[in-house]
Amino acid sequence: MHNRSAYIRKMALDGYCIKLDFSELHELMRLLSICSNNLNQYAKRANTDGSIYREDIEDLRTRFDDLFRAGTRIVQTIEDLA
Repeated sequence: MHNRSAYIRKMALDGYCIKLDFSELHELMRLLSICSNNLNQYAKRANTDGSIYREDIEDLRTRFDDLFRAGTRIVQTIEDLA
């Protein structure tokens, strides 16, 4: 709740408040930002000198795997709550 009056109104009408934990979503967004930045850097390098290194591709693949695992954990948590 953003303020006390909103909290009191919600409790008076519904009798309960739900507090959601978005820490995993924040982590997912952080990983997504890192991946997109890396991908943009790789594309820029490929367009300027025409080379992409195998290590860069492996790094990007590892980061996308981390993203996939984080997304899977979030979906599983949501399914468990439903």
